[in-house]
Amino acid sequence: LPMPDRLDAAGLAMGGGPLDGAAVSGAAALPLDAHARLVGSYQWVERRLFEILGSWVASEPVPEAQMMFDVFSQQHAWHAELFADRLPALDSVDSDALMVAPSPEVDRMLAVLAGAVPDGDRDADGSLLSRGGTLDIPARGTLPRLVGIGRVVLARLVTGYTLHLRRVSPVADAPMTRCLGLVLRDEAEEWQALEVLTQALLRRPHDVAVVTGHQQRLEEMIAGSGAGLVPWPLGPDAAVGAPKPSSI
Repeated sequence: LPMPDRLDAAGLAMGGGPLDGAAVSGAAALPLDAHARLVGSYQWVERRLFEILGSWVASEPVPEAQMMFDVFSQQHAWHAELFADRLPALDSVDSDALMVAPSPEVDRMLAVLAGAVPDGDRDADGSLLSRGGTLDIPARGTLPRLVGIGRVVLARLVTGYTLHLRRVSPVADAPMTRCLGLVLRDEAEEWQALEVLTQALLRRPHDVAVVTGHQQRLEEMIAGSGAGLVPWPLGPDAAVGAPKPSSI
């Protein structure tokens, strides 16, 4: 068999193989209600990032990071608006009810990142305790903030949006294709900018230990959720209002 001249990582993650020039098929035909919940979760995540990064601006001691958090916070707010415009209209379903966290694990991980839930506050079975989602405990440390957003959240968002873009038809769903393209461009640039600043601030072995430990803790909270941050709807649980598997 001839060897492919390049590897299609997105295709492999979706169960495909080497890039053959054809779009991945069979995954784009989501039911309307499942598509609505997926886009609503995108909107929720982007809105949550707007809140988190915005909450860091006043307390951030590094000027470059402070400027980035301010700019990128507003950018995530705009992305949330873009996804709100792409929410399908469903009978008897309030659009606000679709803007929900993709999973309890993602909700909890972002709360820890924001500082609303301290990383060591756990209940008897080892899971993190919730404190209602309020920012009552400020997140501290420029490097943990940069790494949490860049190497965990944005890395997964860019992956998930890329996989979604591979699943949609550029002709039949042109508005969603354009929306995903705009968001992907912005968030790939944000990811790169945050990584540049992260590497510039990594000056001691202790810094590396802090960064890798924080990244590991955040990833552990959402381990098993698959590629991306918002799981792709599968099976009967894709319907609006259907319970989500606890393993997500």
